[in-house]
Order: sequence, then structure tokens, then C-alpha cells
Amino acid sequence: MIILGIDPGLADTGYGIIKKDERGRLICKEYGVVKTGAREELGKRLETINKKLNEIIKKHKPKLIAVEQLFFCKNVKTALLVGQARGVILLTARQNKIPTVEFTPLQVKQAVSSYGQAEKQQVQKMVKLLLNLKELPEPDDAADALAIAICAANTQTS
Repeated sequence: MIILGIDPGLADTGYGIIKKDERGRLICKEYGVVKTGAREELGKRLETINKKLNEIIKKHKPKLIAVEQLFFCKNVKTALLVGQARGVILLTARQNKIPTVEFTPLQVKQAVSSYGQAEKQQVQKMVKLLLNLKELPEPDDAADALAIAICAANTQTS
């Protein structure tokens, strides 16, 4: 099963593609970030996220998309912008008829490190280990997206 993990953001949307083979092994296919320009109009930035995700979906044909839920944010403006990016991500998945699952940051950290308060570096190290990568996945947004995909792989029965 191919799983697309997504860490929503307006400036940087992290993505990670993993495959769970018949024996339950997790294999990293690709990871990275979709970047949008801070000076671009909001609609253009959201369109870029949609377009790039459609390209990733077309290339990898995931059977499941896992998205991180919006966590409480002190900055209301940032929370609203990330919420809009999440909306585009969920709509893109729906338009491609791909089921989605959502996880809180706590659930993701517990799934990869067995500790819900794990630091970014700890999550990166566990993702590297679980996916047998040669180096730490960077940037953080991409590492988080891989962790989200791993969380989904470990909770799905098929």
C-alpha cells in the first residue's frame, strides 16, 4: 500500500510517500516540501499546494492520504492560514477519490517514538531508523510528513 503523509503549512507543506509491503516493511519512496512564496496572493499559494499535490498523487498513486490535524496555535492568523492549506489538502484528496485519515501531533509522535512529547530531532532519528534511510530526513516538514505516513501505516489493517 502506498501512503502519502502530509504536514500542512502555507509556506511549506511537507510530504512523504511510503510503501508498506506485503511483509509489513516500510519503504520510503520520496519526500520533500511544497513551497509557496510569502509575497504571493493567498489564492495563488493555495493553488500551488493543490497543483503540486496533484502531481505527487499522479506520480505515486497513493491508496491513502494521512494529514496532521491542526493543533492549538497561539497565533490565530497562522492557525487560520494553516487551516486554509489543510482545506485545500483535504479537497485535493477528495477530488482524487483517495481516503484520508487524520492524526494529532501527539498520535504521530507516539507512533514513531513511543513518546508523545518527542522533540523534532528525536522524531527525525526515529523516521530515519524506521525507514532505513541513510541520513536524517530534512527539512522538518518533510520528516514530519514521513512520520505521519508511518503513523497511518501502523494503524491501517489493509
